[in-house]
Amino acid sequence: MRKIELEIVALSHSITQTHSYAVVLGEVNGLRRLPIVIGGFEAQAIAVALEKMQPSRPLTHDLMKNFMSAFNVDLTEIIISDLQEGIFYSKLICVGENDTVEIDSRTSDALALAVRFGCPIYTYENILESAGILMEDTSGKKKKPVATPEKEDTGNDDLRALSLEELHVLLNEVLEQEDYIRAIAIRDEINSRKNQ
Repeated sequence: MRKIELEIVALSHSITQTHSYAVVLGEVNGLRRLPIVIGGFEAQAIAVALEKMQPSRPLTHDLMKNFMSAFNVDLTEIIISDLQEGIFYSKLICVGENDTVEIDSRTSDALALAVRFGCPIYTYENILESAGILMEDTSGKKKKPVATPEKEDTGNDDLRALSLEELHVLLNEVLEQEDYIRAIAIRDEINSRKNQ
């Protein structure tokens, strides 16, 4: 089967499921999107890597990357290989000194590792056909992957009421609590004020 390359185009709170997030994958050089519902911890792990944040302690996926690197194992690609009853299945394609190994993985974990390793994400045509969404090309511009938490969850209205100094204090507090989704919203509010 021909592999189709995907990239992460968005990460947001899921409209359909409470306490869940959606990672949206976009077809490279194409208009199809593949939304996948993931848990909050997995969304946080992906957001941390996308935003190039450095947690005070390694998260589970950082630990896995460090472990693989220590033993000279490279993650060369991930493949979203199957879809059964609404559940996506993925494989990690790992290369060691002597061989290549396929390892089954939850798709959310595979994506979190792919972002850390900088490796390509693939799927097959049948999966895009059954679960993908065709988007209209309105801008002609390629968008940078971005974590976009839902406003009511991050309290963006509350953030706008805080002074810049209060925002910096709050940012430090949420980073200490390892709440990276909220930290992204605070950082974005700080940056938007700097650009005014």
